Amino acid sequence: MDARDIDQFERDGYVVVRGALTPETAAACRDAIWDALAGHGVTRDRATWTRPMVPVPCPEGGPFVEAGTSPALRAAYDALIGPGRWRRRRGVGGLVPVRFPSEEFPGDVGWHIEGSYRGTGGYWANVRSRARGLLALFLFTDVGEHDAPTRLAIGSHRWVPRLLAGAGEAGMHPDDALGRLRPSVLCRTVVHATGRAGDVFLGHPFLVHTATWPHRGVTPRMVAQPAVHAGGFALDGSDPSPVARAIVTGLREEAYAPRK
Repeated sequence: MDARDIDQFERDGYVVVRGALTPETAAACRDAIWDALAGHGVTRDRATWTRPMVPVPCPEGGPFVEAGTSPALRAAYDALIGPGRWRRRRGVGGLVPVRFPSEEFPGDVGWHIEGSYRGTGGYWANVRSRARGLLALFLFTDVGEHDAPTRLAIGSHRWVPRLLAGAGEAGMHPDDALGRLRPSVLCRTVVHATGRAGDVFLGHPFLVHTATWPHRGVTPRMVAQPAVHAGGFALDGSDPSPVARAIVTGLREEAYAPRK
């Protein structure tokens, strides 16, 4: 992370760590994901690719330990959250929604932010981003424009804090927050999370994003989307982390006020 990376993260809501995983580690992770898919009747034989998406929990152990403890990622977490403030784990975690070449609607497409902790009806979020420090996207395969890449709404992380602020420490379900977004928010510039196997996108916890479809590539797309866990952020100006500074900026800017 250099100053330009930090500036981009605070302004746009994401940064990319290119080559965070070695090609060998990414390949070994793919092999393990194929092993997990076998339990769902899916193999490398294209004849078994009958569904547009098959979700599997990200495997543990082996190459995922190397992926989750990548020195480049540890340095990035320190820079964006703060040393000692994020929860270390020996692995990646999260879910891998494996997407296959298909024109069929996969059924999980829609703009959203991630929840962080258990609440009524699912995972909730609050303005301090309790329990979540970052959204991570681990690319275990090459992902191009035709491979159903995740779509990120640039700068949207600064529109969300004022939506959550009124709910206090208890927070709210992310769907309730997004229901109050100005419609113009989702008409702004977007970027697709494309790159080479081993790249990792690190997004602000409030970055609005969505899966895309159809997948018009030729190979399955394997991307893990875990949380980088943290305890929450102070919003009184005392927290120097880029995550906290971006939230404070969003709270102060009238342009990002929710619709009435």
